[in-house]
Amino acid sequence: MALRTARRSSLVDQVIGQLRAEIAGGSWPVGAKIPPEPALSETLGVGRNTVREAVRALTHAGLLESRQGDGTYVRATSELSGAVRRGLETAELVEILEVRRGLEVEAARLAAARRTDTDTAAIAIALARRDAAWAAGEHATFVEADLAFHTAVVEATHNRVLTDLYRGFSAALRASIGAAGVLLEHADVPHGPIAAAIEAGDADAATRATHACLDEILASADRVSHE
Repeated sequence: MALRTARRSSLVDQVIGQLRAEIAGGSWPVGAKIPPEPALSETLGVGRNTVREAVRALTHAGLLESRQGDGTYVRATSELSGAVRRGLETAELVEILEVRRGLEVEAARLAAARRTDTDTAAIAIALARRDAAWAAGEHATFVEADLAFHTAVVEATHNRVLTDLYRGFSAALRASIGAAGVLLEHADVPHGPIAAAIEAGDADAATRATHACLDEILASADRVSHE
């Protein structure tokens, strides 16, 4: 009995590892619905009970979210980001923006020192899409594009912990970016200086530009919270 239990546990662990790899690798991005239990069972070549246990474990870890009558969705890319997201669910907007400022300022500084040509190209593309969405007045698209810009900056740090932490922060960031757009009464905060400083490898300028950007948004949020 002990040996059978050990083998079964190992099999569940293997399935957990494969599902986690799909999530971490981006095959199933945050917000995506994962394949149903029968499909996973067939694909992985294991019993449905094994799949169910693996999904339950990842749900408990905060990576997945089961929605009654709908299916299972990706909630976070890792246990770390899952814990971060849970902690942010009851946070105030100003609190989220304060943490966001800290993460993004440090990310800009590191990105300026570590960026590659591929990174600067990705940042430039993200900036162009962000500016285009703003010019077109497409608010929902702008929120996603703005987040994509900052994510590109974070990824240019080549710091896996910071990148994972920021990805887990993304859900709360979507809300804060959207709220900031309203708070600023549709007055965009230019991000070109951030991209330019990172491309130039100027860590000090990248830090100042990002700090100025987040300071303006945070000041607006703070004013509104006291009205």
